Amino acid sequence: MPHHLDNYKQLTARVDALCNTIAATLGEQITCSAGCSSCCTSISVFPVEAAAMREALENLPEQKAVEIRRHVLEHAEDERCPLLFNHHCLLYEARPIICRTHGLPIIYTSEGQRNSDCCPRNLTGSESLSGTSVVDLDKLNTLLVAVNSIYVSQAETAETTLRVAIATALAGR
Repeated sequence: MPHHLDNYKQLTARVDALCNTIAATLGEQITCSAGCSSCCTSISVFPVEAAAMREALENLPEQKAVEIRRHVLEHAEDERCPLLFNHHCLLYEARPIICRTHGLPIIYTSEGQRNSDCCPRNLTGSESLSGTSVVDLDKLNTLLVAVNSIYVSQAETAETTLRVAIATALAGR
């Protein structure tokens, strides 16, 4: 199955590069950093994201994977992400796409209107931003849906739902 994740891994690499560039451009205006977990709520993920997280979990030492699964099960019903432990993600390198963009300025369409948003802790002194310093969630989500569709069509998976809870993806709930 790992080769079925190639497109997703390419997408996450591009998203990471974009986010790193935006964070570097905005510099100290972005205050979110390791240990900031205010955006870490329980979310659902696409099957391709679930598969990437499962693959990352399977590549960990067995005891570590067991501990993470146990933690996820214990926190499956929480409002906070079940992967959150002491304000850090237990599978940070395999975190979903939306988690990779948290804190950065975003634009998106809602009810036919273009909107912008950003963590209230960031950009406190900024009045405007360059378009290259903003993540376009509509475009990003379009790419993610396409990559997920390819994954579902090519992978031998029983996953047919569009999205699945992280706890379900990792702990079989």
